[in-house]
Amino acid sequence: MATENTAETEELSLPRSRQANERLHALIPGGAHTYAKGDDQYPENLAPVISHGRGAHVWDIDGNRYIEYGSGLRSVSLGHAHPRVIEAVRRELHRGSNFVRPSILEVEAAERFLATVPTAEMVKFTKNGSDATTAAVRLARAVTGRPRVAVCGDHPFFSVDDWFIGTTPMSAGIPAATTELTVSFPYGDLAATEELLTRHQGEIACLILEPATHTEPLPSSPPLPRPSAVRCPQSSGDPTPGYLAGLRELADRHGCVLIFDEMITGFRWSEAGAQGLYGVVPDLSTFGKALGNGFAVSALAGRRDLMEQGGLRHSGDRVFLLSTTHGAETHSLAAAMAVQTTYTKEGITARLHALGERLAAGVRDAAASMGVGDHIVVRGRASNLVFATLDENRRTSQQYRTLFLRRLLAGGVLAPSFVVSSALGDADIDRTVEVVAQACAVYRKALDAADPTPWLAGRPVKPVFRRLS
Repeated sequence: MATENTAETEELSLPRSRQANERLHALIPGGAHTYAKGDDQYPENLAPVISHGRGAHVWDIDGNRYIEYGSGLRSVSLGHAHPRVIEAVRRELHRGSNFVRPSILEVEAAERFLATVPTAEMVKFTKNGSDATTAAVRLARAVTGRPRVAVCGDHPFFSVDDWFIGTTPMSAGIPAATTELTVSFPYGDLAATEELLTRHQGEIACLILEPATHTEPLPSSPPLPRPSAVRCPQSSGDPTPGYLAGLRELADRHGCVLIFDEMITGFRWSEAGAQGLYGVVPDLSTFGKALGNGFAVSALAGRRDLMEQGGLRHSGDRVFLLSTTHGAETHSLAAAMAVQTTYTKEGITARLHALGERLAAGVRDAAASMGVGDHIVVRGRASNLVFATLDENRRTSQQYRTLFLRRLLAGGVLAPSFVVSSALGDADIDRTVEVVAQACAVYRKALDAADPTPWLAGRPVKPVFRRLS
């Protein structure tokens, strides 16, 4: 039987998780309800199945404990089972969860949200980010009468719906006519965006983007010369000064709706999202992930004159904005209000940045001391750190990522990214850096051999978006 110390030994064995993964694949397509949680994202036979979590730690069904990063795909920013959130949900449990008319909690949650994000005038809650972004796109098309959607091509994900997924390698089942209505623009390049808007003059309903990015992708092959353009700095994830304001001006001049996808930047950048931090107000914005600390809640927010088109108090054609049976489920709305209270009272955004800065400095020092500082690269804003694994030619490598993940798991660190939660303590960061140093020592050996294969013990991890399984 596995013990809590198993994850700290040289090798890791997960027999119960392996069996559970087989059961998952037999019953659930892909073996998970989110592709980014699939076992193909982890080294072969080392995809732990989780039993429970508390704070910054999770336990798998084999009994191993891990320090966890990227919790819930960035959604659990306060740590698992945060007391204030759990108590808020518990208070609602005996009061019912869904009624034939709106609960008073719906207006209270809306008031709290709009006080937190004062750049928005109305809000509508739903259960997942895809519903919110798709509603924003539908609304933009309705109010402009235009068919095309312009998405930022440098951001990896906006929605599970056809208008976006049709642009990815996993486009099976999506008509080409749908995909052709979606065009892309590069982050940070105002000239290219204006050229796109001019080329499709009067056709583009909206520009949708994450207002900040962790960094532009590292090359999978030697980079080609890039023309001069306004680009996002790679160190912090902040947009170049003037970029968002320039995008706002372009949207106004070309008559299209500006949509900020704040699923990641919301709360992690500031309580009011990137729009609150950078002072540029979009027409519409979408929030999720950190909003519920793991409870299912997301939001579409924006200008009153636009949002009212999905309501009852106007004389034009009705827009089917959002209508979800469980969108206003009271437990999740209570969780969202508790999250916002916690962020404000405990200074969570500042804590996330401080923890991330400590972690990034430690990982970079550990990598440099082992001679792999140019190969294990920590990037992004301190509250939203990711890492890249580069081969001997400094190209992104799934093989080296596999090696690195194996060593982290063996040391008790579950880290598909280095995105922190506020539940992490100094001891957790110190232990993570220690494990990273051990992993870097093995990484150096693989680089010296110019072949990581002997350290993989199976197939490499795979990209989420790929055409073939």
